[in-house]
Amino acid sequence: MRAYPSQNPAGTLTIDTARGVTAARGFRASGTTAGFKDSGTPDLALVVNDGPQHAVAAVYTTNRISAAPVQWSRAVTADGRATAVVLNSGGANACTGAQGFQAAHRTAELVGEALGTGAGDVVVCSTGLIGVQLPMDVMEAGLAPAVEALADDAAAGVAAARAIMTTDSVPKLAAHEGGGWTVAGMAKGAGMLAPGLATMLVVLTTDAEVSSDALQWALQDAVKVTFNRTDSDGCMSTNDTVVLLASGASGVRPDEFEFGQAVTAVCHSLAQQLIHDAEGAAHDIEITTVNAVTESQAEDVSRSVARSNLFKTAIFGNDPNWGRVLSAVGTTDAAFDPDRIDVTINGVTVCRDGAIGDAREGVDLAADRRVTVLIDLKAGDADATVWTNDLTHDYVEENSAYST
Repeated sequence: MRAYPSQNPAGTLTIDTARGVTAARGFRASGTTAGFKDSGTPDLALVVNDGPQHAVAAVYTTNRISAAPVQWSRAVTADGRATAVVLNSGGANACTGAQGFQAAHRTAELVGEALGTGAGDVVVCSTGLIGVQLPMDVMEAGLAPAVEALADDAAAGVAAARAIMTTDSVPKLAAHEGGGWTVAGMAKGAGMLAPGLATMLVVLTTDAEVSSDALQWALQDAVKVTFNRTDSDGCMSTNDTVVLLASGASGVRPDEFEFGQAVTAVCHSLAQQLIHDAEGAAHDIEITTVNAVTESQAEDVSRSVARSNLFKTAIFGNDPNWGRVLSAVGTTDAAFDPDRIDVTINGVTVCRDGAIGDAREGVDLAADRRVTVLIDLKAGDADATVWTNDLTHDYVEENSAYST
């Protein structure tokens, strides 16, 4: 049996988690307190592309019930051009009808007027409670200070990342420097992390010279193996947005493969930070299915385990219950012989050929936050990894009281 190291779809590229969107040249950002949150914590962020290029790519939720900002931003990014992203926390502006869409449109107009650009070049993102109208008086009053605070230093990037936090406990930042160019980003999200993205907002920036088509290809490929394989609780948000802006300020046109690897590396880092900060989580779990007939089947198997509440509660209880892994595998359409499957947890093959393997007492889940699960189907040569977390008392408590 071959060895499978920790699955990183971007390889071993170096990531700086202290710098965010302003690490790439040509970008300014800010994070301020407008008053959307009762707590008085920062809740309004701006990211501005000063060019000379204004290319954009984006990926949005696949939830059929999408928030007004998503509906607005889909239209904005359709032509591959954008100059700014405005993001508020403290209110999702989802399921708010025509008034909610008007609020998203008006927000873009206000930002466009302040920056000297058109509303059609402004991406709008919101996060928070569903079903509450966005208070436009707060937005109108808050935008001027946000524009005034725009800066291109590292502190501004951190401030923007803090302003988009909801139940997050820490800001999420990542940057990678290529050969004279940079890819950077920020993210928020701590629950509802599932395919079609998450209750998650991500803004990525690059100073590389890249066409909007090449940006879109790179982003879609990166999202497929990072954010869309980050599955905290199987729930899909109405507001998911991942935006990649390119300024071209470096004057460097990178190799497309190298650029794609860099985008994937930054997305992978941010996705891992999301899982690590998942609501109430005590374990970060990496589930890899190997030797499947197809990559899709491998992903389905890994995801079936990631979404098993029985499995997730077992990990919370420090119980390497491989029977719960097998029962989840058996719900998929993947090709396998039940009498040949191996399951390895933290290096111990607790299930061998569909039956009892090495003594599971050798697995000490309490010793480390990180848990690795390897499922060997012995049916082909494809593999896929899904990342999740355990299901804890704290998760239930936090989400049972979210709107109260």
